[in-house]
Amino acid sequence: MATVDDAIKSQLRNIERATGRSVEEWVALVRANGKERHGEIVAWLKAEHGFSHGNANRVALTATAGGRVEGGADDLVEAMYAGPKSALRAFHDQVIGLVSTFGGDVELAPKKTYVSLRRSKQFGTVGPGPAGRLEIGLNLPGTEPGARLESVGGMWSHRVRLAGSDELDAEVVGWLRRAYERA
Repeated sequence: MATVDDAIKSQLRNIERATGRSVEEWVALVRANGKERHGEIVAWLKAEHGFSHGNANRVALTATAGGRVEGGADDLVEAMYAGPKSALRAFHDQVIGLVSTFGGDVELAPKKTYVSLRRSKQFGTVGPGPAGRLEIGLNLPGTEPGARLESVGGMWSHRVRLAGSDELDAEVVGWLRRAYERA
């Protein structure tokens, strides 16, 4: 089963393969060019070096974390599932592992309360929800809501809240895949 850390390591390998430079070399280049703020690093890497948003974001996260390649993302995910939400962590990892099989272009960007699922744009999120449920946010505009697929506004068009891995069925996988394919 893939974890967020495995996905980040894969992304780091892909950056090196695509650019011919390691992330450590990119961090040194960022520093040599006087870039310090996350947003300016992302913009610079995209404009000057043709990075995708996700790869630029990963280098920026590493650069702003003092050059630590590992730890930052895992720390966010660990904090997200600390305490009473810890029971959801294995289920979270199962969903992340599943989404990672959709293609090599899946990018995971852990935030404080969820993990963003990206391709060319964000197609979903995974994080702990209320009442001990895992919440999956999806960008599926034009899709009719149903008994489990709720229509919401804001960052996503829809969400589904799951109590356990037995609810991660073909219907939910289909929604995730459709959101991925549309991104």
